[in-house]
Amino acid sequence: MNGRTSPARLAIDGGAPVRARLLPYATPDVGEAEIAAVVAVLQSGWLTTGPKVAELEAAFAARTGAREAVAVSSGTAALHGIMHVLGIGPGDEVIVPAISFAATANCVAMVGAKPIFADVDEHTLLVTADTIAARKTPRTRAIVGVDFAGQPCDYTALRALAAAWRVPLVADSCHALGATYRDAAIGSLADLTAFSLHAVKHVAAGEGGMVTTDNPQWADRLRRFRNHGIDADHRARAAEGSWFYQLVELGYNYRLTDLQSALALVQLARLDESLARRRAIVARYDAALAEMKFVRPLTHLPFGQSAHHLYVIRLNPECWTVDRRQVFQALRAEGIGVNVHYVPIHLHPYYRETWGTAPGDCPVAERVYEEILSLPLFPAMSDADVADTLAALEKVWRAYVRPARPAVAVCRQAG
Repeated sequence: MNGRTSPARLAIDGGAPVRARLLPYATPDVGEAEIAAVVAVLQSGWLTTGPKVAELEAAFAARTGAREAVAVSSGTAALHGIMHVLGIGPGDEVIVPAISFAATANCVAMVGAKPIFADVDEHTLLVTADTIAARKTPRTRAIVGVDFAGQPCDYTALRALAAAWRVPLVADSCHALGATYRDAAIGSLADLTAFSLHAVKHVAAGEGGMVTTDNPQWADRLRRFRNHGIDADHRARAAEGSWFYQLVELGYNYRLTDLQSALALVQLARLDESLARRRAIVARYDAALAEMKFVRPLTHLPFGQSAHHLYVIRLNPECWTVDRRQVFQALRAEGIGVNVHYVPIHLHPYYRETWGTAPGDCPVAERVYEEILSLPLFPAMSDADVADTLAALEKVWRAYVRPARPAVAVCRQAG
């Protein structure tokens, strides 16, 4: 690995791939315990709105240190419900990060308010107090921080900003279950926190979401919101021997099933095991990439422990003769299922056409987006899988290395 050997022929050009079968960027880890839990629910007579939902909520609240946890059908439903209980609506603005999954901003638009996009720090892809403060207007009604890739935002700074503005702080922690900030669990740091139970998340229920909060009134309203706005669900009516219910506000069918809750409960009990394996994989990546100057991992901040949902690298453009799209395609051909997280939300056609966003609104996010790739990261990955990923990355770079000159000589320090 001294940079002087002839590069192997890339699979995209007809050479032999590093792997014959694609290694996905993420995949759920489901075992016999999860299967048994789901079968037990199938035999229980409660497929939905039953006891497993409440059991999951209690376990989630205990894990995150929040007073209340409310289960919903997805992370998007969690974010939508948060905007609803905060009373966000037409004429309001909510500041959100430019780099996140689209649902972070969509939930604002879904209640008729306007998402305002804040730029991110180029080393972490997290919003900061400074990037958020730059976007404040008299119509700002809430701040949303995203724990991108599983790394917590600086909650001390964001809470101070929210308090000064007298607006709620919302955490989109869909990547960050199990993360900590200054020894406090994610889920207990913002006024309302959204989690995802999607198939590739730390607790994989297929689909599902959770909201944590210390405000019982907000929790009660979320439970009505997920159930069409009705004041009592089927289980509560069955326990009381009553048929009567009232629609007290407009809501949605955002209920989580007992089948999903049973699956999530088993996964939640295994969370520490999952986090430990993710940390071990990240340590291997970090050690190897420290010697590969042609890529740069995101910076790990000192005040938090990441949940390591994603492992995102930035391509050093001075070291490559091709762009990120070509590197992506070449790595896929080598059998490595890299991905990109994410297209800056304000660049999507819906936001450009509906809300008037445009290139140049968030220049750091836009520039860094052109350089990022997510490497495979999931607990069931073997050390051999990690080695294959690193081997493919170096193989592709050696094929596309920019000829050495003083300004880029550092690129040849790989290996």
